[in-house]
Amino acid sequence: MGISSTPIFSEAGAWRDVGGGWQPLFGSFRGAGFSIEWHDFFAKREFDWGASFHPGCVELCLNLEGNGLVAGKNSRAEFAPGTAGFYHRRDEPLTATRAAKEPHQFLTVEFSVPFLAKHLAETKSVLHPVVLAAMENVSAAPAVSVPVRLGAAQQQLISTLRQPPVYAAAQPLWYQCKALELAVTFLLAPPAGQEMFCTRQQRLAQERVEQVIFLLKQNLASPPTLEELGKKIGCSHFYLSRIFSAQTGHTITQHLRELRMERAADLLKSGEHNVTETALEVGYNSLSHFSAAFHATFGCCPGLYPLKTPAQKPR
Repeated sequence: MGISSTPIFSEAGAWRDVGGGWQPLFGSFRGAGFSIEWHDFFAKREFDWGASFHPGCVELCLNLEGNGLVAGKNSRAEFAPGTAGFYHRRDEPLTATRAAKEPHQFLTVEFSVPFLAKHLAETKSVLHPVVLAAMENVSAAPAVSVPVRLGAAQQQLISTLRQPPVYAAAQPLWYQCKALELAVTFLLAPPAGQEMFCTRQQRLAQERVEQVIFLLKQNLASPPTLEELGKKIGCSHFYLSRIFSAQTGHTITQHLRELRMERAADLLKSGEHNVTETALEVGYNSLSHFSAAFHATFGCCPGLYPLKTPAQKPR
């Protein structure tokens, strides 16, 4: 029996310039059928990201930081910070780059087509066209999905994948479950004209969080209470508090303080308000409480801002 002369693809060479900035976490594209990798590096010059894509793969990218581009013959996607999307490389490489002079942090999951066919065979009616085309080997179909925003829960999952909370013996099963969870979350598409329940819930949650932030900004000095926010937005204030924390990573009270400090800094930089006027403008009746909050945020007393802050230059 003859030995194939086709070289075995390896992505290690593509990441040689980033050194430890490329970290395989688990899996094997040819063995397990999926591989999960973490990337954290600074691109001094434009980086050829596409050289790492296995032929025959569907790769999911969860992009935390840095800007990237992936393009096929009839589709392209721009990965902004906080977005996720996927793409299918057939025999011909995709055009894919990472922007120069930027830090990049992202997690990728490479799925082999046989792995997806085995586990997602029963979901063909709701598979995204890119994935369905990969499974059915349709070369004319789009090769790149439209990126979507990453939710707080998905960003938290990235941290969990980097530090699995299970014993080593259980990690193969745990990682496979997480890979399938990501596949079901991102690689399925609702029928035309319909929106999946989980997608709709996430969209509504994000819209409500944006409404909360808008209402807080409208009146920093005397903002609505949590109960009033719930009534204005049309949901339980308990539920509103929970989804706000899930989406942003902090409480409504903590976010209000951040908004107040940002506004206070702007007022002080303008030179048109003294410290007392600024404190009252953003809702602090106690000058000592305002000074303590400002110092905790910017590392200096408001009376010295912006001269004593590292990010500011004396005027």
